[in-house]
Amino acid sequence: MKCPRCATDDDRVVDSRTSADAEVIRRRRECLKCFMRFTTYERVEESPLRVVKKNGERVRFDREKIAQGFLRACEKLPVAADAIETAVSRIESQCKAEYDREVPSSVIGSLVMEELRRLHKVAYVRFASVYREFKDIGQFMDELRPILDADVPSEGDRRLGTVGSGEGDSR
Repeated sequence: MKCPRCATDDDRVVDSRTSADAEVIRRRRECLKCFMRFTTYERVEESPLRVVKKNGERVRFDREKIAQGFLRACEKLPVAADAIETAVSRIESQCKAEYDREVPSSVIGSLVMEELRRLHKVAYVRFASVYREFKDIGQFMDELRPILDADVPSEGDRRLGTVGSGEGDSR
């Protein structure tokens, strides 16, 4: 490694440590010419995952874009930022595990909808209405019907205590 001070590439490793997730190795180095100590990080070079859009265009996988979609869908809803971050991480991990280099955007959209369905029903329907490009109320109702019929509480419903709160509800 080149020394940041004198640009000599003659150094020695003083200390090496792996990160908590064992993904990165941190090395403390010392330049043998000017004796400056500096830190380097070593990680496995991965080929970047690309997203194949509907029109065939290929773009770099952008975790932040997925997070922004979650934030828009969950706006003004009682969904914790940690829950969104966890969901985005699950989607990213699943895409990287199942797809070597390219993942179809439709797969990402389906994974987002699956995660939103677990987090909050309203956020799910908001996202679905944009993602599936509903043209009329019938399509909207077709998406709502399984949610209403299932009556399975989402994480947001359980936190708010809105499930099973109706009178005469024996659950």
